Amino acid sequence: MTKLLIKSITFILVTVLATVALAATIRNDSGGATREFHAIFTDATSLNRGDDVRMSGVKIGTVSTVEVVDGRRARVTFTASRTAPLMEGTTAELRFRNLIGQRYISLEPPTGSAPALRPGYTFDLDHTSPALDLTMLFNGFQPLLQLLSPEDVNNLSGQIVAVFQGEDATVDGLLSSTASLTSTLAAKDEVIGQLITSLSSVLQVVNDRSSQLDTTIVTLQQLVTGLAADRKTIGSTLDGLGDLTTSVADLLDEGREPLKGSVTALDQLAGNLSKAEPELDSFFEQLPVKLDRIGRLGSYGSWLNFYACSIEGKIPRPEGYFGDLGAMPVAERCR
Repeated sequence: MTKLLIKSITFILVTVLATVALAATIRNDSGGATREFHAIFTDATSLNRGDDVRMSGVKIGTVSTVEVVDGRRARVTFTASRTAPLMEGTTAELRFRNLIGQRYISLEPPTGSAPALRPGYTFDLDHTSPALDLTMLFNGFQPLLQLLSPEDVNNLSGQIVAVFQGEDATVDGLLSSTASLTSTLAAKDEVIGQLITSLSSVLQVVNDRSSQLDTTIVTLQQLVTGLAADRKTIGSTLDGLGDLTTSVADLLDEGREPLKGSVTALDQLAGNLSKAEPELDSFFEQLPVKLDRIGRLGSYGSWLNFYACSIEGKIPRPEGYFGDLGAMPVAERCR
């Protein structure tokens, strides 16, 4: 029984502590000793009681009340932890906490050291800044946002808020780049003008030749259509050409060695003929006489079974033309 009681008490204590912590979180209470301050804004739309008061991104207090003063000003009362020093020259800015419209007060301390502010100090309009009007900003981006997905819209919106809210260096860089681009375009005004003029001339020439251009496009379309219709024939031709190339390559590969041997043998034959030039000259000089005699013997005798009616030929020699070779047709049958 005692163990059960101890477990029950422990469970109740843990539940109470968790409930208190959850309630403190929901109340957005920073806890600890605080001081009260006031701030005047031209617009405090969507700023509510219990919203955060932050310095350097750290929560140091909460908004107590938001009320209208002078009929056109918003007076915000907030608390700040005593452990967070507020110095003279500190500014209060309204910023977006998220994209659903919740806001918080951001306290920006001055550079350098300054006296601390007394509790109850009121930040005037010179030391406050209202939040960016996202409605007007997003209305300008409406044509772009219509083409984006919800996730892209959320990412773009978050980046826009980051750029226009507390990102002075980013804004300065953006403006500097824009100014540099504008200056460059202004310096190239003459070149851009010439480019536009030349482009106008080109378009005018194209317009004047519209009929020829139409004919060219139609002819090209017909050519492409014809090629598409004959694609099977063209494909077969290319396949046959590939086979022919392969066969020629094989033929050259197979005939390379025999051709090499023939060239070598021809070189040797030419060398031998060159060495035997005197004997060849003598042979070709005596060949016509011998052929004439052989022809006579074959014509008048029965010991040879052939009739030489005529032999003709021309033999070139290095020093000139040798002449005709042949036998005289003396037999009756050759006349």
